[in-house]
Amino acid sequence: MWKNYSLPDYSDYRFHAKDHVLYTAEGMALVAAVAYFFYRSWIACAALLPMLFLFLKGKRKELARRRRQELSMQFKDLILTVAANQKAGYSIENAFRESYGDMAMLYGDRSVICMELKYIITGLDNNVVLEKLLYSLGARSGLPDVLQFADVFLIAKRNGGNMTEILAKTAAVIEQKAETDKEIQLMISARKMEQKIMNLVPFLIIFYVGSTSQGFFDVLYHNLIGVVVMTVCLGFYLAAYMMSRRIVDIEV
Repeated sequence: MWKNYSLPDYSDYRFHAKDHVLYTAEGMALVAAVAYFFYRSWIACAALLPMLFLFLKGKRKELARRRRQELSMQFKDLILTVAANQKAGYSIENAFRESYGDMAMLYGDRSVICMELKYIITGLDNNVVLEKLLYSLGARSGLPDVLQFADVFLIAKRNGGNMTEILAKTAAVIEQKAETDKEIQLMISARKMEQKIMNLVPFLIIFYVGSTSQGFFDVLYHNLIGVVVMTVCLGFYLAAYMMSRRIVDIEV
């Protein structure tokens, strides 16, 4: 029963049926736009299909990163709640059990932290030690703070450390990193908007010139030289896009 419990891997993101439909449609629209603006040929969509798979792969990475950020913030609040429960006289195991109600009220019972708490509570009910459950979360989360907490928790539990102090310090470290990340994101938010606008500029230029000067780009379409030139332009565009994404993609 408990061994078959589905555990999420936070280094990856699995699309649900709705996600598949939504992001596949979004990716196909992107492929169609590139095929039209760069080649004026719907047949080019077939040749550009690998872009769809790259788009879906990038979307999965983005969603996985967002989920890790959610888990980091929610884990910080969980630790604070557990520390408060322990101060109220609960054992550390029961402190985790009692924290589920607070987390469900704060984030909803379908949040990532509530899913993890369900796993922890189920494990405790099946006589699995808390240290092992927390280490499993740390290993799957991909978050150094969570994994380090699991390691420290294991050592402190076995050697009789001050669990309340450990919980408070862990929450403080995670909160400090979250605040730093928020400040960085605020500082580069304008640059991210500029990057998104610049990504659209080539398409807008082609659309504007093509609309106002009919036939201006005809020499670039439906001939070998034009296809080669536009393919080179597309390659430069994709390289610039990837470079701009890396510049503004900063994680603490």
